[in-house]
Amino acid sequence: MVLAAESGLRLDLDLFDYLILILYFATVLGVGFAARRAIKTSADFFLSGRSLPAWVTGLAFVSANLGALEILGMAANGAQYGLLTLHYYWIGAVPAMVFLGIVMMPFYYGSKVRSVPEFLKRRFNKPTHIFNAISFAVAQVLIAGVNLFALALILDALLGWELWVSILVGAAIVLTYITIGGLSSAIYNEVLQFFVILAGLIPLTIVGLVKVGGIDGLFDAVRSGPLGDAALHTWSNTGSSADNPLGANWIGILFGLGFVLSFGYWTTNFAEVQRALSAKDMNAARRTPIIAAFPKLLIPAVTVIPGLIAVITVKGLGADEGDLTYNNAIPLLMRDLLPNGVLGIAVTGLLASFMAGMAANVSGFNTVFTYDIWQAYIKKGRSDEYYLRIGRYATIGGVVIGIGTAFIASGYGNIMEYIQQLFSLFNAPLFATFIVGMFWKRMTPWAGFWSLVLGFLASLALYVAYLTDAIAFNSALEQSFWGAGVAFVTAVIIAVAVTFFTPSKPDDELRGLVYGLGGTSDGTAIVSGEKVWWRNPVLLGTIAVVLAIALYIPVW
Repeated sequence: MVLAAESGLRLDLDLFDYLILILYFATVLGVGFAARRAIKTSADFFLSGRSLPAWVTGLAFVSANLGALEILGMAANGAQYGLLTLHYYWIGAVPAMVFLGIVMMPFYYGSKVRSVPEFLKRRFNKPTHIFNAISFAVAQVLIAGVNLFALALILDALLGWELWVSILVGAAIVLTYITIGGLSSAIYNEVLQFFVILAGLIPLTIVGLVKVGGIDGLFDAVRSGPLGDAALHTWSNTGSSADNPLGANWIGILFGLGFVLSFGYWTTNFAEVQRALSAKDMNAARRTPIIAAFPKLLIPAVTVIPGLIAVITVKGLGADEGDLTYNNAIPLLMRDLLPNGVLGIAVTGLLASFMAGMAANVSGFNTVFTYDIWQAYIKKGRSDEYYLRIGRYATIGGVVIGIGTAFIASGYGNIMEYIQQLFSLFNAPLFATFIVGMFWKRMTPWAGFWSLVLGFLASLALYVAYLTDAIAFNSALEQSFWGAGVAFVTAVIIAVAVTFFTPSKPDDELRGLVYGLGGTSDGTAIVSGEKVWWRNPVLLGTIAVVLAIALYIPVW
């Protein structure tokens, strides 16, 4: 059952495999050039003219998240922590996606804002706006670097190129089709990439399960291996952080991951929200993240399960550096298990996932940089053509910076730990500010600013304390859960405290931005949906959450 871990990750592709890759890249670029024809204004470039149907934006929403974090990161987590990784999907994604669709999209879409930072500007003030715009831009280029690094790993496995060469080539591909076609190019390519990703990962999972004797054989092997039986349960061993491979207890999982990190990411991350904002109407915008929640429920079958297969079949997996780090679980399985032809599809699927992830980061970055930084504070009142041109320049700049941040990501043996730390720093305090400000009209503009800043600093302080061994945690992921919780609580306390000492905005300035103050937030728009059941966001969202709970039962 155990496969020899040959030196190097070089994959033995033949002519047919390369033809599949060439066809894919030609199609991606073709989509970019086709999308260019529809770009007449900056709104077309940054928001696809708000004209796309829900099924397109829904698939793009989930595909935009199928980058290095999802494929390499979740497979690495599956190998390192077992089925506890399922929490990132069933409690750490689906409920928040449903909440975004049912509760928050009426505010985003109904207020006609072009970005999440712009919403903060209207709800609070300019200091809150610029702080969030800059922090979001920084986070996006850091995460883009993760996807670019993962793309470079695969190119290195394919061709044996040096890391820096692979990073430059991967960046050039993404840069070309985003600069040409804008968000429409990114979204339509993400829909294509969703199916290509599944076409690559499903055969890998099936062949791997056959190799280990099916799901029962896999679980038996894990149970008798270093991970042990605790890695095959999601909740039953979380009473103490010492009783499970993740090193986290149920409080950290439920509050840190299930509430703060997940809601902070899915409801305020503009790289995802941007897909819903491009929908053709309010109902389509609300259904976008809910449609995405259904495939999200099943994605672990092609990410977490291959990670477990890798830890059983690849001897020596889990090294601190080199080819046998957890990040390489998927590429190692591809090398050892897949025949030519299928190998080409799998490699194409991996490349598609990293390109989708990076494209989401770059398209979010260029929109926020252009609208929320350049137009708002540097060059006001210019023509629409000028800002369209700046958006293309920002795309180039974002990719160039992403090249640099890719080398930061290369220093982490498990990129999921790196990503979760970024989320606890940036997304957790942002979510706290959002949720208090959206449901409490008294929250003041300066309360919004200071809750963001001090929430970020609280999470940063805990991370520094962990790095310097001043505070001990069982794992880096456990630290990120608690860091998110600390950031959230700090931000909420500061929001309440500062509100009592600073003036609030008048109600007229908050209409459509705060629950209960008219516009789309008068209560009716939030709880109602289409009469046709399969287009009703509330009903669809309820079904998704019930399914997430039901999926836990066999692996409790």
